[in-house]
Amino acid sequence: MQIRDLPHTDPGQPDVRSGFRFLVWLFRRQLGGQAKALGWGTLHIAAIASLPIATGLAISAVVDGSGRRLLATGLLLLTITLVMAFADTMLHRAAVTNWITAAARVQQLLARHTAELGGVLTRRVAAGEVVKVSTGDVEKIGWFVETFSRFAAAVVVTLSVCAGLVWYEPRLGLLVAGGVAAVALSVFPLLPAATRRADFERGKSGRATELASDTVAGLRVLRGIGGEELFLSRYRRASQEVRAASVRNARMWSLIDALQVVLPGLLLIAVVWQGATLALDGRLSPGELVTVYGAVTFLMFPLRLFTEMAMAFTFSRPSAKRAVRVLGLRRELSDGPASPVASDAPLSGDLTDPATGLCAAEGRLTAVVCGDPDAAERLAERLGGHPALPQEEPSARLGGVPLNEVALAEARTAVLVQDKDPVLLSGTLAELLDVPSSGRTDAKAALAAAHCHDVLEALSRATRDGSRDPMRGAITERARSLSGGQRQRLALARSLITDPEVLVLDEPTSAVDAHTEAGIADGLRESRAGRTTVVFTSSPLMLDRADEVVFVHEGSVIASGTHRELLRGAPAYRAVVTREVTSAREAEHGSENVHLAEESA
Repeated sequence: MQIRDLPHTDPGQPDVRSGFRFLVWLFRRQLGGQAKALGWGTLHIAAIASLPIATGLAISAVVDGSGRRLLATGLLLLTITLVMAFADTMLHRAAVTNWITAAARVQQLLARHTAELGGVLTRRVAAGEVVKVSTGDVEKIGWFVETFSRFAAAVVVTLSVCAGLVWYEPRLGLLVAGGVAAVALSVFPLLPAATRRADFERGKSGRATELASDTVAGLRVLRGIGGEELFLSRYRRASQEVRAASVRNARMWSLIDALQVVLPGLLLIAVVWQGATLALDGRLSPGELVTVYGAVTFLMFPLRLFTEMAMAFTFSRPSAKRAVRVLGLRRELSDGPASPVASDAPLSGDLTDPATGLCAAEGRLTAVVCGDPDAAERLAERLGGHPALPQEEPSARLGGVPLNEVALAEARTAVLVQDKDPVLLSGTLAELLDVPSSGRTDAKAALAAAHCHDVLEALSRATRDGSRDPMRGAITERARSLSGGQRQRLALARSLITDPEVLVLDEPTSAVDAHTEAGIADGLRESRAGRTTVVFTSSPLMLDRADEVVFVHEGSVIASGTHRELLRGAPAYRAVVTREVTSAREAEHGSENVHLAEESA
């Protein structure tokens, strides 16, 4: 896998049974890259390990006064240097490629899963947690994947050097082997405490990130009520808690780093002492003593890689657990269809909801009035198929086909649900409106239908290149620079461009004035002519332009007809639409009259 081949064509189906299993799955997905990094790493570290041997040969040649051997040793050192430099370059290239491809795979998995979950994600996981997983945790997972191949190469060469020393001089070799094992294992008793401190720091950091995100999201309201200083003080406290946790975590890793300096130093002193004793006894020549000393000094390098690997694993394992927690979420909490399959023919026909008796005729504009906003939101979600929350009611049907029994992607293609608070991504207006569509409605027509002329004027002043082209106007994160009504209209224009078979809109004009709402109602009716459109609303302007109005009360359709017919014949409907101050008994009595009228009819 090369970086130029990113993104992955298919990131695969991850093993989300545990964080460790996820890391193993991720490692197995790029065995080729790991093998390449292992090969280059082994060559690089072996070249470093051979420098003490060449140095010892050079000293022996000088002691013996052999110019030919000294020249040969010099050429050997030059060759080792060139090999070491080339292998280090290729190792860095392979390791960084492993890091980036692993991080890209995890990010693609998270992005794909986020798109599948939709609004379910933020209901079960805090927004700050999602941000931390998709940024810091992805980086730490990639770090572990990148470090593993270099660590494996260090293990191979270290074992080889220790075995060579044991074979060459058993007393020194056993001392070095035992010392290396002690240094490498000294870090493990401290890892659990380091892990707990790292997790604590990350939790504080996630809380601070979530608080900052919430503060920015509610900045308009905070300014209106003068609450900026209150939330700023809360963020200051959270920031100080992150700082204290970071310092506490850094102290532990400073202790680990100190051990990795002190213990190798003690080992080196012991080896020099033992080697000097052997040299005085005549068992080692000066060149051999330098070779042994150089070999022990070399071992300090792979020992640093052992520490890095321990740190990478310590940080990446909790990160993998958090990533698995997100990737393991499922839309349905209850048992649903075993495996929804794609249908042979495109879905079309009347959209019906057996639970309430709602029927939206094909090719018509149907308005739905619900006295309970929460019930309206649940019904709108159910009409899209594959609802986020468990539903005891039967699935909505399109053309007689239960939407929960077809693939999620196919259901979303056929039925698009725009909720009350649609998300607008940052970028330019052209990028925002660049969505899959049938081509039936272009951006200009959709913006006109959504009555976005003032939005276009505002965006024309926000172009970064000075072109005054509103399509190049910059939209900030979640379009916070725009008003609520402007955001609603841009979201409606995006939905109109998509032009699905069925479009379900939940209160699409709740934040606009009456004049704008009248224009939107006319534009929506014209733009969606011949397409099935369902609008949840209680606005008389929108209801008066609908082909049919359906009144849902206490979970059932109790009346249907035109807006004017229902105003005359359904007191409960009139109370909801006109905001009349009526008693609950009068509304209920009106509902009973509607039921009696329907039965007599």
